[in-house]
Amino acid sequence: MQRRDFIKLSAMAGLVAAITPAAKAFQIPDPAQPAELKISLQEGVAPGNSLKEKLDFMEANGIVGLEPGGGGLSRRVEEFQKALEGRNIKISAICAGFEGVPMSDDPAVRRKAIDSIKEITTAAGALGSTGVIFVPAFNGQTKLGNKEGREILLKEVLPELAEHAEKCGTHVILEPLNRGEAFFLRQVADAASICRDVNRPGLALMGDFWHMTWEETSDFAAFIAGAKWLWHIHIASRRNRCIPGEDGEADNYVDGFRGLKAIGYRHYISFECGAKGPREKAIPAACKLMREQWEQA
Repeated sequence: MQRRDFIKLSAMAGLVAAITPAAKAFQIPDPAQPAELKISLQEGVAPGNSLKEKLDFMEANGIVGLEPGGGGLSRRVEEFQKALEGRNIKISAICAGFEGVPMSDDPAVRRKAIDSIKEITTAAGALGSTGVIFVPAFNGQTKLGNKEGREILLKEVLPELAEHAEKCGTHVILEPLNRGEAFFLRQVADAASICRDVNRPGLALMGDFWHMTWEETSDFAAFIAGAKWLWHIHIASRRNRCIPGEDGEADNYVDGFRGLKAIGYRHYISFECGAKGPREKAIPAACKLMREQWEQA
């Protein structure tokens, strides 16, 4: 038994012994629909010298989602719409690309971020995207502490972004990172508590297997905690952030996939990663690995 699994099982056993009768009544609800594995690639991860070549490669390998960057997206809406006509591929999430810092200590910088994210969200809605991914602040981008930053997000930033996303028929998506990249928002449960407090359907969250490797004690538990608001997943190898499978036995996602199956997750799992070897070979192998582990889960 791996040390991580032993610790998780030991902790669960202790919790069962200690919880109150009322808490023991809690059960993970049966999902309304069975979960579905929908693999997506970020545009920069897909091999090819043109959008058409990238989409041809994706179709040939059963990849059904494309995740573009948000920079300049409003100018590319028609390009994507035409490129996807007649294909079994849709736009999954939009990865950042905004200006400013949502949790900046400078009101003008926050305002710039809000306006920029709203512009990208409008384009995301036109493309039928899951939503726009954003990080409140990377390390070094704000002087605000956790308490002050959270209050500004809840009172000023997130309600406006969520309202706009609702008008556009999409979401803005909080992404937790690892502590090497951000001091604020590092676990899926942290993002879930923010979504709960804002209480707007336009605000969602995501999980990233790479960041979760360093911050979560259980991928399964993290996805259960975020279930109500979980609208996107990023995946990468678990040691070097390369194509899944390129780090060998370390690249095990079964625990997380079990969590996704338990909540009936039907959105995208998108590659956000580098590559050690040729992408044309590594990505099909990664898709095979994911499908096998999804079945194991």
